[in-house]
Amino acid sequence: MPHFRSIFSKFKSPNKSLSAFTSSSSLHYLRANASTSGSHFSSLISDFIQKQPNNANLSKFPSGNWLKYFSLRGYSRGTVRSCVDLVRRFSSEAERESIEYDVVIIGAGPAGLSAAIRLKQMCREKGVDLSVCVVEKGAEVGAHILSGNVFEPRALDELIPTWKEDEAPISVPVTSDKFQFLTKNRAFSLPSPFNNEGNFVISLSQLVRWMGMKAEELGVEIYPGFAAKEVLYDTTDTVVGIRTNDMGVAKDGSKKDNFQLGVDLRGRITLLAEGCRGSISEKLIKKYSLREKVNAQHQTYALGIKEVWEIDEDKHDPGAVLHTLGWPLNHKTYGGSFLYHMKDRQISIGLVVALNYQNPFLNPYEEFQKLKHHPVIKELLEGGTVVQYGARTLNEGGLQSVPYPVFPGGAIIGCSAGFLNVPKIKGTHTAMKSGMLAAEAAFDTLHGGLKMDVYWDSLRGSWIWEELYRARNYRPAFEHGLIPGLTLSALEHYVLKGRSPLTLKHGKPDHQATDVASSHTPIEYPKHDNLLSFDVPTSLHRSNTNHEHDQPAHLRLRDPKIPEEVNLKEYAAPESRYCPARVYEYIPDENNQMKLQINAQNCLHCKACDIKDPKQNIEWSIPEGGGGPGYSVM
Repeated sequence: MPHFRSIFSKFKSPNKSLSAFTSSSSLHYLRANASTSGSHFSSLISDFIQKQPNNANLSKFPSGNWLKYFSLRGYSRGTVRSCVDLVRRFSSEAERESIEYDVVIIGAGPAGLSAAIRLKQMCREKGVDLSVCVVEKGAEVGAHILSGNVFEPRALDELIPTWKEDEAPISVPVTSDKFQFLTKNRAFSLPSPFNNEGNFVISLSQLVRWMGMKAEELGVEIYPGFAAKEVLYDTTDTVVGIRTNDMGVAKDGSKKDNFQLGVDLRGRITLLAEGCRGSISEKLIKKYSLREKVNAQHQTYALGIKEVWEIDEDKHDPGAVLHTLGWPLNHKTYGGSFLYHMKDRQISIGLVVALNYQNPFLNPYEEFQKLKHHPVIKELLEGGTVVQYGARTLNEGGLQSVPYPVFPGGAIIGCSAGFLNVPKIKGTHTAMKSGMLAAEAAFDTLHGGLKMDVYWDSLRGSWIWEELYRARNYRPAFEHGLIPGLTLSALEHYVLKGRSPLTLKHGKPDHQATDVASSHTPIEYPKHDNLLSFDVPTSLHRSNTNHEHDQPAHLRLRDPKIPEEVNLKEYAAPESRYCPARVYEYIPDENNQMKLQINAQNCLHCKACDIKDPKQNIEWSIPEGGGGPGYSVM
C-alpha cells in the first residue's frame, strides 16, 4: 500500500489541481508508473489497468468490482478501499457513481445481516445468484450497536444452526435470574417473570461483527462507513435504492480538498434495517401512510443508558442476571435497571427510562449515576473500572405500534418497524427473524414472481406475532403509574397469560407527555464522585464517539426561535437533560441572553432528541459515514 501511494505522491505538486487531472491522463499515468513501485499489489493494479480500454474512466469503475477483483487475490477490503480512493482522487469527471444490486440493505445490525445471510442461503439452496449489498453508517460493523443483552438464540438457531461450532461470541449461559424492587437503600425480591433459561449474556456489537463475517463468506458486500442519506425513487414513486452522503463537505456547504460525491446504490428491493427511529424508515412510514394502513398507534420509546465495567474477580458471577424496578425513578415514570455478568470479569449495567415521562427536570443520565450508588449496586462496582459507555433509544410500542412494513420497492425490518418484546426486554431475536422473513419474501419476489406483501403475511403467521400478541398489554398497563402497572401486568402474565379479550392503548406520544416546568420542582442531583458516578464528558470519552467537526450540522432546528421562546421559557430547557451526551446546552450570548448551542460532535446517535423534543423541532439527519460512537463490547 505505501508503494502504491508513492506513485501518486510523485505526481502531486502544490500548484496542481487534482480535479483537473483527466481520466485519460490518470489512466496513462497509472499505466506508466504503477509497475515501478515494486510491490505485488502495485503489479496487480498495473496488470488490471493495462487491461482497461484507453478511454476508461476509473472514477466510474464500481467499488464492488474493485473489491471483488482484489479481495479474491488476498487483499483486505480496507487496503483496496484506500487504493480505490487514491485512484478516484486522480480521476477527473466527478460524476456520481451508480451501482446496481438485486437487494440493498440499510444497516448492518441483527436484522439487516440476518436478511443478507438468509438471502444468500436461499440463493445457494435454489442455485440462483442475487447480488446483496449492506450499507452501514458506523465506521465498522458493530460500532453503533448497543443492547443489554440477554440473548435468546431462537432466531439464530434457525438462521445458522452451527453457530456453536462456528465459534459465535456466545459463551455465557444465564445461570441465575433475579428480579428486585428497589427503594433508596433496600432491595425486595419479586418473582422473576423473564424465564431466561437457555439464554445467554452477550455483547451484541461483538455478535453482529461475527454475523458480518458470516455474511461476507456467503458473498454479501458490506460497506461500513457509508451513510444512507436519501431515498431514490423512479417515475412511479417506487423506491429503487438509496444515495450515500457526499463526503468532504464543509460546515458552510463548500467542498473541501477531500470531497467525494456520494454513491447511488440501486436495488430491485431495498430493505431498511436502521434500528430504532430510523431516519429513512420514519420518512417512508409517513410518505406511504404505513401506520394508517393497518390502524397502528404511534410508537412509544425508552432511552437506555449503559456502561460495561470490569470488576473484581471475587465479585464476578458469569451468567448472573438482575433486573430491577423502582428507585431511582419515581412511581409515575416507567423504567428499570439491568445488570448482567458477562465473561472476562465484565458486567453490563444500565438504566432504561420510558420517554413518556412528565417531569421536564428529569435527567436520565443523572438517574443512572444515582442508581450506581444503591447499596446493592455499589457493593459490586466498588474497586472496578468502566470500560465503555453508550446510550440508545428502543421501541416499546409493541404490537399496537407496528406499521404496515411493506412499501413500493421494499420493506422495513427489525427495530425500524418495532418488534421489541417489552416484558421479555428482548428484541434481537425478533429483529433477526423479521429480517429472515423479509429475505424470504424478497427472494420469492425476485425469483418467484410474488409480491413483497407476503412479508406482512409471514410476519403475522410467525412466532414474532404470537410473542407480541401475548405481550401487547404490558407496556400500556403502566400508563397510570407503577402500582397499577404491576397489578395489571401480573394479571396478564400469571392469570390471563396474554389471552386478555382487551387490547390496551398507549397514551400520548412521548413528546406530548412532557409537562410545563411550572408543574414540577427542579431535581437536585448529587455530585459525581468519579469512582461510581461521572460527568458527561468523562463518559463520552469512553464511548469513542467522534465526528468530523467541519461538516454540515446533522441536528437541525425546524424553527430556530423555538428553543429560546418555547423550550427554555415553558419547559426549562429539557433538551439539556434528556440528551445523554450533552449535545444541547444553553449558554449566554454577548447580551447575557441564553441561547441554545448544539454540540453535534458529541452525538451518540441515540435519537432521544428526535423523539422527546416537546415541539418536534429537532430533526436528526445522517452525518458523514463513519462518525458517531465506536462501540466494541456493547
